[in-house]
Amino acid sequence: MWDIFEYAFFRNAIAGVLIISVASAVIGTYIVTRRLVAISGGVTHACFGGLGLGYFLGVSPVLTAAVFAVGASAGVEWMSARHRVREDSAIAVVWALGMAIGIFFVFLTPGYVPELNTFLFGNVLTISTGDLWLFGIYTLVLLLFVALYYREIVACAFDRDFATVMHIPVKFVTYSMTVLVAVCIVLTIKLVGVMLLMSMFALPQMIAEVFSHRFKIIMLLSVVISAFCCSVGLMVSSVVDVPCSAIIVMIMVGVYVCAQVCAAVVKPRAAQ
Repeated sequence: MWDIFEYAFFRNAIAGVLIISVASAVIGTYIVTRRLVAISGGVTHACFGGLGLGYFLGVSPVLTAAVFAVGASAGVEWMSARHRVREDSAIAVVWALGMAIGIFFVFLTPGYVPELNTFLFGNVLTISTGDLWLFGIYTLVLLLFVALYYREIVACAFDRDFATVMHIPVKFVTYSMTVLVAVCIVLTIKLVGVMLLMSMFALPQMIAEVFSHRFKIIMLLSVVISAFCCSVGLMVSSVVDVPCSAIIVMIMVGVYVCAQVCAAVVKPRAAQ
């Protein structure tokens, strides 16, 4: 089994999921705290509109998907802030609109679009050295922003009204984090797919919340949990020859169940 590490594509896959684990842990902790896990699904499906438009126009689908992702994320914030629309309703709007636009342009595009399945289901083993550099640069920018505005981000994530009273730049922080969420989705969706992407934004944080409710602790535990589950999933998939995305998700769910069982056993004993 260890012979697989002799191949460059597998080493790139391991390095890629480790970098993605760091970025998704930071982003996921923020959106879970704000109770906006659905925004990852909404923006992801809104990207489908950009993909369809890109194929139709003959331009880079990643570029058009990025434009749609940022626009969808900003649109959710704008509708919920200016028009008193609930965020879950705004997410549903951009979700449906993105899928509709994508389907419309895919059907108008001559011929078959083979890469759509890759965007829907992903393929971690296709991570290249260029992708690693891109992920690395994005992750460094994300960590730098979080380090500079950590207190403001935590305040906006838990209570934006309180943050406004404390004269924290709520709009700047929320829109900046919204754009960072969108960029993270665009950079990773082709490689890990919709299913694994949404899981990495929620399941590690759910597991971490079993042990702690502090923002920083959840973020750090999410990095460890995500990196562990993704690495083990890649190793298992190389042995059983099953898509690694499905295995990683099942491992994360299994870890979550085990964490809940352990918590249920330990807490009564601690009370005694």
